[in-house]
Amino acid sequence: MSIYGDYIKSVIRTVPDWPQPGVNFRDITPLLQNSAAFRKLIDSFVHRYQEMDLDAIAAIDARGFIIGAPLAYELGCSFVPVRKKGKLPFRTVSETYTLEYGQAEVELHADAFQQHDRILIMDDLIATGGTMLAAAKLITRCGGQVVETATIIDLPELGGSQKIREAGHSVFAVCSFTEDE
Repeated sequence: MSIYGDYIKSVIRTVPDWPQPGVNFRDITPLLQNSAAFRKLIDSFVHRYQEMDLDAIAAIDARGFIIGAPLAYELGCSFVPVRKKGKLPFRTVSETYTLEYGQAEVELHADAFQQHDRILIMDDLIATGGTMLAAAKLITRCGGQVVETATIIDLPELGGSQKIREAGHSVFAVCSFTEDE
């Protein structure tokens, strides 16, 4: 967890029963609207990764882009968008993953990075881990090395961060929420 983790967590809004009854949605919009909180969020990632040898930030569509782009800029590395299927205009590679009620697919451009590049994967939240694991598989399959997976929020009770660790990837989250918080 970041030194700003408790502060950042306090700025995130919980919306009960959205998008369906029984779900506590963690809304990062207030975090993005608060310039001091947003700066602390980006600084949390910069401080963690500024001395790591990273070639690219692979950010997952779409909220991962919000933090991945400024982090890539601050660290002086490239930004690689991991998009939902059908959103990239050039030759792509894709990975399918399972959702609660079906399947989805993520893609990246086939020329997004070089063999053996060191990649940090970013998203806003880890729930069940499916999207993050799909991105990691895609990057590994293309010859990249996943250095770490990083998010603003971890929901550990949903098991995603554990699945990511079991797949051999380390996980960093600025803050985490339990179901009853």
